Amino acid sequence: MKTIFSGIQPSGTLTLGNYLGAMKHFVDMQDEYNCYFCIVNEHAITVPQERLKLRENTKSLAALYLAAGIDPAKSTLFIQSEVLAHTQLGWMLQCVSYIGELERMTQFKDKSSGGKEGVSSGLLTYPPLMAADILLYKTDIVPVGEDQKQHLELTRNLAQRFNNKFNDIFTVPEVRIPKVGARIMSLQEPTKKMSKSDENQKAYISMLDDEKKIVKKIKSAVTDSEGIVKYDKENKPGVSNLLTIFSICSNRSIEDIENEFKDKGYGEFKQAVAESVVSVLKPIQERYHELIQSEELDDVLDEGADKASFEAQKMLRKAKKAMGLDRAKKKK
Repeated sequence: MKTIFSGIQPSGTLTLGNYLGAMKHFVDMQDEYNCYFCIVNEHAITVPQERLKLRENTKSLAALYLAAGIDPAKSTLFIQSEVLAHTQLGWMLQCVSYIGELERMTQFKDKSSGGKEGVSSGLLTYPPLMAADILLYKTDIVPVGEDQKQHLELTRNLAQRFNNKFNDIFTVPEVRIPKVGARIMSLQEPTKKMSKSDENQKAYISMLDDEKKIVKKIKSAVTDSEGIVKYDKENKPGVSNLLTIFSICSNRSIEDIENEFKDKGYGEFKQAVAESVVSVLKPIQERYHELIQSEELDDVLDEGADKASFEAQKMLRKAKKAMGLDRAKKKK
């Protein structure tokens, strides 16, 4: 059985885009793959975090994973900072990374474009930590959005470089980008990705938004003046985005939805989109509220950390030995 690894930062409540583009697929993958789902809280601290909020967001994200259908009997769910091998291997991979390739990472260039004086060095060096996250578990496949593809290419490069220079121990992972729903776009600026960090709260739907809020946000979503429900990403990005959301939430084809609403206006179409979103998120929210303050959540995370640590330590020992970081003991 092949292994999948995925990590999400606990930097705010996940959006509908995160769910439809990633988490929904994870639930389906559990029966086919050996899955590791990691809450990468050490990546979150590359930008300033309020400690109590970070703790809260970390547990909230774990509860959302479980509420969405991640089964701890099938998958390993854990918090990155509770498995020490991640930062240890991260440092080792920093030492086989080059500053030039790290500075070429698009996210670093974007976030340091205003000057590097006030930018955390972690923003530059976190891609090797991301590589460590993945390589510790003999990962075969990493499902990611388009925006993370560059980091995954670096992970592949570092694995190959390490294998060639020291010892052939790392599995070189395959990057997999979901074909449908990989990029759910902003409701207010449908040419850019839906993001939980968007300053305009109308631009995204949080997985914990109530029904009233979801309906209001969908109804205020940017469309166009044409009044025709048709998929045309280039000329009708807003309508196309809503069609994608509706299609995934309702398990219906875009063509089927177009036919239903071909003689109807955007008002009726948006109402139907909102109802499909509510029907998907409501049961997740109910389960989330059962979990968030429960012992069950802590038990799952404790077990996940133990299981991940056991596997990660085995790979870390191999990597240390390959680099000469182990102590050669005299045989008795």
